Amino acid sequence: MQSEIDVLKQFIGESSYIIFFGGAGVSTESGIPDFRSVDGLYNQKYKYPPETILSHNFFMSNTADFYEFYRAKMLCTDAQPNPAHIKLAELEKRGKLKAVITQNIDGLHQKAGSEAVLELHGSIHRNFCMACKASFDVDAVKGHTGVPCCNCGGVVKPDVVLFGEQLNDGVISEAISHIRKADMLIIGGTSLGVYPAAGLINYYKGNKLVLINKSQTPVDGSADLVINGSIGKVLNEVVL
Repeated sequence: MQSEIDVLKQFIGESSYIIFFGGAGVSTESGIPDFRSVDGLYNQKYKYPPETILSHNFFMSNTADFYEFYRAKMLCTDAQPNPAHIKLAELEKRGKLKAVITQNIDGLHQKAGSEAVLELHGSIHRNFCMACKASFDVDAVKGHTGVPCCNCGGVVKPDVVLFGEQLNDGVISEAISHIRKADMLIIGGTSLGVYPAAGLINYYKGNKLVLINKSQTPVDGSADLVINGSIGKVLNEVVL
């Protein structure tokens, strides 16, 4: 793996517009559960399947059951940034990394110090009243029992993209713009199985496409560098 790390360092040194595209594997190294692994949420037993609970229709029709699951499994507010988050924040401060595009909703990139973060699937840290659009932080949801409601009487909804909902057009457009400009694209901690988010990488036309993941992905064959391993351990080897 050391030779691959050396190539990664060389690529970073030669690049001035790096974009990072990350998935659940970045957060699991901070102890946050994912969905699709052996121990993931999809392989645990609940009253309803997680993909059903985390859907727009279920939220609207079974809001109390949604929040029972959401508070127990999705609000990992005690999690801390791992070496991957920290190294990416350092790369941004050095002017190398121009944006993090993440499928995660935990806010750990910002907690590590990253500022240019595009959250494709929203964030647990933003919540809004469905009636008057008033904003609430995560504590207003986590510290509540039952269904959180606004003073106006409206139901408070997390600003996360549930199954059956569309991604934010503005976030998508900005992500595409960054990927098109990138002279290096690092994809980490994702099997690239979640669409439409995974399709964004097709906008990259450069020659420094790097994949860092513990398992194979559908685009390994077209990457310029593939490193099979922990995203945190790999990025931690990069000395700036």
